[in-house]
Amino acid sequence: MASDAVSLIDTASEAGAAAATARFSVKITTRAEVAGCPAWAATFADQRKDHRYYEIVEDTLRDRVEYRYFAIFDEAGCIQAVQPFFLLDQDILEGLGTEWQTWLARIRRFVPRFLKMRTLMVGCFAGEGHLAASDMVPSGEMAGILRREIVNLSRSCRAQLIVLKEFPARYRPVLDCFLRRGFARAPSMPMTALNIEYEDFDAYLKNALPRSARWQLRKKFKATEGETLALTVTDDAKDSIDEIYPLYLQVFERAKLRFEKLTDDYFRRLGSDMGDKTLFFIWRRSGKVVAFSLCMVEGDSLFWEYVGLDYAVALDLHLYYYTIRDMVNWAIANGYRRLRSTGLSYEPKFRMRHELDPLDLYARLRSPLPNTIFRLLLPWIVPACYDKTLRKFANYRDLW
Repeated sequence: MASDAVSLIDTASEAGAAAATARFSVKITTRAEVAGCPAWAATFADQRKDHRYYEIVEDTLRDRVEYRYFAIFDEAGCIQAVQPFFLLDQDILEGLGTEWQTWLARIRRFVPRFLKMRTLMVGCFAGEGHLAASDMVPSGEMAGILRREIVNLSRSCRAQLIVLKEFPARYRPVLDCFLRRGFARAPSMPMTALNIEYEDFDAYLKNALPRSARWQLRKKFKATEGETLALTVTDDAKDSIDEIYPLYLQVFERAKLRFEKLTDDYFRRLGSDMGDKTLFFIWRRSGKVVAFSLCMVEGDSLFWEYVGLDYAVALDLHLYYYTIRDMVNWAIANGYRRLRSTGLSYEPKFRMRHELDPLDLYARLRSPLPNTIFRLLLPWIVPACYDKTLRKFANYRDLW
C-alpha cells in the first residue's frame, strides 16, 4: 500500500510538471537566430563560461562538430531561454580500458563504424554542462521541457545517441526525471577542488598535508633553487600565444586520455573577449616561456582549465608543482578560497589532498529496445570506471 501511495504521488508530480512545461515549446536554432535575443545574452551570466564562451568555442573548435541551440518559446512566441547543444560522431567505446582497445581495433578493421554513432550532446563542447535556466524558465522546468522533447528533437537531427554531457552533481535532483525517460546516469571524469583558505602555500603544506607529502614536495621545489622563473599574470596573452600554444600541444600529445584539441585562436579569443573572467599565468626562464596555465574565475574559486609545459625542462624542474605553488599563493593573496581543476592528472592532485568534484553523464539510445541493453552497459564503458587513482580519493563514492 505504501508503494502504491508513493507511485500515485510520483504520477501526480509528473503530471503537474508536464502541465507547467506545456506552456513552452522548443525549436532547434543556430546561433545567428538567437544572437540578438536578450535570453541568449543572459545565458550562464553567473557562470565563468557565459554565452560568450560558447560563441568562442563555436568559432574556434569546429572539427567534426555541429553547434546548435534549443530555443525555448513561451505562448506569445518569445524566446525565454536558450540551451546550447552540439552534434558529432561519438565512439561510445572510447572510454574502455586499454586491454579492450586491441580487440576493438581488430573489429574495426572490418567494420570501421562499429559502435560509432551520431550523437546529440546537451552541454558544452569544451567544459562541463549547465541547464540554461532563466527567470521565466527555472532549472526544474528546463529539465522537464528537455525531458519531454529531446527524443523527438534527436530524431530531427538524425542522432542515434542522446547525452547530457558532464553536468555537476548538484543537478541530480532536477535531472532525475531523465532516468524515468530511459536515460542512465554514469560518472564522467570529475573535476577536483582544493581548499586554499590559508595564509599562504607554506601554511597549506603545514596544515593540509602529512609530513611525508610535505617532504616530497619540498624536495621537488629544491630542483628550482637557484633558478629564476619570472611569473606574469595577465587577462590577455595575445602577445604570447605563439609561445604558449606549442606548450599546450606538448601536454595534449602526452595525455593518455584526450578530449577536445584546442586551437591557438581559442586562447587568443578568450583573452580578447573574456578578459573579465580569464587569467593567463605565464612563467619565463631567461626570457623564454617554459610553462603557462589558463585559469578562469567564478565567485571565490579560481578554475585551473588548461596547462602547457616545456618538457625540455619541465620534468627536471618539476614545473607542474612549481606552477601550482605560484597559483595558490596568487589566489590566496587575491581573496580566492578554492582552486578548482578540470579532469585528469589525478595522481598529483590526490597527493595534494584535492577532493573530487563529480560530473555526470546522462545517456540513452533513441531506439527503446537497444537502449535497454545500453543502460546496463553505460557504467562499464565510461573512463572513470577504469581510472585506479580515482578510487584512492576519500569521496570516490560521490561519483556514483
